[in-house]
Amino acid sequence: MIESKTPATVVLMLSSPENEVLAKACDALYKYASKGDENKVTLLGLGAVEHLYKLLSHEDPLVRRNAVMVLGIMASNHDVKKLLRELDVTNSLISQLAPEEDLVIHEFATLCLAHMAVEYTTKVKIFEQGGLEPLIRLLGSPDPDVKKNSLECIYHLVQDFQNRAAVCELNVIPPLLALLESEYPGIQLLALQTLEVISKDRETRILLGENKGLECLLEILENNELSDIHIETLAVLGNCLEDAHTLQQIQLTGGLKKLLSFLEVSTVPDIQKNAAKAITKAAYDSEIRKIFHWEEVEKLLLSLLDTDSDEVKVAASQAISVMCENLDSKCVLGLQGIPQLVQLLSSDNEEVKEAVVTALTNLTTASPRNHSSMPLLEVLFREK
Repeated sequence: MIESKTPATVVLMLSSPENEVLAKACDALYKYASKGDENKVTLLGLGAVEHLYKLLSHEDPLVRRNAVMVLGIMASNHDVKKLLRELDVTNSLISQLAPEEDLVIHEFATLCLAHMAVEYTTKVKIFEQGGLEPLIRLLGSPDPDVKKNSLECIYHLVQDFQNRAAVCELNVIPPLLALLESEYPGIQLLALQTLEVISKDRETRILLGENKGLECLLEILENNELSDIHIETLAVLGNCLEDAHTLQQIQLTGGLKKLLSFLEVSTVPDIQKNAAKAITKAAYDSEIRKIFHWEEVEKLLLSLLDTDSDEVKVAASQAISVMCENLDSKCVLGLQGIPQLVQLLSSDNEEVKEAVVTALTNLTTASPRNHSSMPLLEVLFREK
């Protein structure tokens, strides 16, 4: 065991020509580095990272395994990551992801890559050095830690548009959907967050539909035991609502009706707010507004005006503002919505009042019927 006075001696052992000494030295350094960030900084100052990097290509599997374990645990430190980038360690780490390698090597190589992938230049190197394909393959690993680390790395990588297109070409959708059935909540959450990012692209939304991903997401919403990931699930579905073709798929299978029914009974403010925001973004498309009207989305938006949350009221009012671009929706929303909106003008929240005034303006513009449905001007003057 390494004591605080002897790490320098063990780092010197990393230059030994004996495999057994190298393996035991790496094992000792792993235990030492695991105790805290201060120990990682100590090892960094002693030059351990440079030695460990060289051992990644060692012929002995045990030495390689123990070396990558130390680097994986040390890579959480900012200064270590900086040095690893300077050493251009990504190619060596990617080579450790080969199918024939040990699961422990997979675990710590992906952990190291996940720590490093938060930085843009590393993302570029992982892409250029062919790291995406093995990372996607490892989403099907039998080891949950390997799955989680690979998934976290992919999540960081797809923040870049180029990588989003590349992972879809490499068929990332099926393994991501499979991870939604994981017994580990952290993996489920990370898979949904990754899907939320890549589903911003139309090609991904099409692939989701082709792989029955929409049905899978709706099943999560119908499962009360998975309520802790409903918000993230709605974020993915919200992206899908922005595409008329995908929305029609959801509608034809009865999925849109299920989604709206779920939202109508939900009492979680974040879910209600995000749902209204998703409707707002999607409803800028005239075809989508028609579909929403056929599915009576106005009923949901009006119910959201009665919630206690000011954020939900703002989001619902903004959605109403956009939905009333459809004349049929404007008629439906005007009948019941104007009285509700006028009442909200007495709110103490300035954002609520601003959103409400915009909604009332859009509802009454070029609509004599809506304009005369309430003594609106009298109320407005009274507010002033």
